[in-house]
Amino acid sequence: MSEFRMPSLGADMEAGTLVEWLRKPGDPVKRGDIVAVVETQKGAIEIEIFEDGMIDRLLVEPGRKVPVGAPLALIRRPGEAAAAPAPPAAPPTPAPVSELAAPIARPVAAPPPAPVPAGARVRISPAAAARAAQLGVDVATISGTGPDGAIALADVEARAVAPAPAAAAPPGAAAAMRSAIGAAMARSKREIPHYYLGTAVDMGRALAWLEEANRNRPVTGRLLVGALLIKAVARALGQVPELNGYWRDRAFSGAASIHIGWAISLRGGGLIAPAIRDADRKSVSELMEALRDLVKRARGGGLRSSELSDSTITVTSLGDQGVETVYGVIYPPQVALVGFGRIAQRPWCVDGGVVARPVMEATLSADHRASDGHRGGLFLAALDRLLQDPASL
Repeated sequence: MSEFRMPSLGADMEAGTLVEWLRKPGDPVKRGDIVAVVETQKGAIEIEIFEDGMIDRLLVEPGRKVPVGAPLALIRRPGEAAAAPAPPAAPPTPAPVSELAAPIARPVAAPPPAPVPAGARVRISPAAAARAAQLGVDVATISGTGPDGAIALADVEARAVAPAPAAAAPPGAAAAMRSAIGAAMARSKREIPHYYLGTAVDMGRALAWLEEANRNRPVTGRLLVGALLIKAVARALGQVPELNGYWRDRAFSGAASIHIGWAISLRGGGLIAPAIRDADRKSVSELMEALRDLVKRARGGGLRSSELSDSTITVTSLGDQGVETVYGVIYPPQVALVGFGRIAQRPWCVDGGVVARPVMEATLSADHRASDGHRGGLFLAALDRLLQDPASL
């Protein structure tokens, strides 16, 4: 018998709220099956299981907030006997109001619980709807802070302790996410000895290749620079594997595969970096398709737990924001982050003459415990070399 536990979906996650079970006791499961939905500060995440067996018992009821690592269910392996019956459980207590909500001197009496009206045009997550019914909060009085104005769990909890709609709004989901990200990045800067490197890359050949590749493609299917950058990073990591993996238990653990986390800004505020799995094995076209899919699901909901926990390195590109150079903070337990700035025309020496060329700043933030500046320099050199021969990617 094994325990299926609340997974960690990043260094900034401490707990998650179980929204619903998608399987019941007695159901067979295999590795990769989605068995539950959990809401975190990053939204509703589909949780996968990582072993074969049968669900013997569910240990947590939907609506409960569960710390990372706490058991959610018992999984019976093939050939094992069923677990002994559990003693009668005490009635479940409601999840505590978010500690991030603004403190109020006295609670407000809630009206009798009522479900969200059928047919009402309200965008709300499943966990938030259940919590609103539990607290008796009228969702029509809530201004959502989630993607596309959707009402999140933190919005409902904040509204439940607010004195009146006209009062100053307490921090919502975006503020909660910012706080969690800030805590994770503060820990990263405190514990990880960062070193930073940068180089300028002539993107002339890469842009010419993209123009030719897109010539006969529909607008919706065109390749973007981001897909080419992901492929180049993945190939370069194959030459400098010390940057691809994790720092755990005071040692570097290299990853067998290359899963690149692509940083995505959310419309309601905050940041998320789901993984594009096996990026080195995908073509540029496949990477473009995967990137579009990730961005859509990250901003609209539907990410899987493995996409938030499997990244072996993170890539961030702020070129479309006009940023020249990005020096990022490593997302633990990863050991490196690659940053890309905007592509701009600059003077460039070619064959003894100075010409205008499209140039991009590429940077590396790396963990000095796992690698050093020499190896980091080799990575950036390999990245530059690969972008000068885009057809080889």
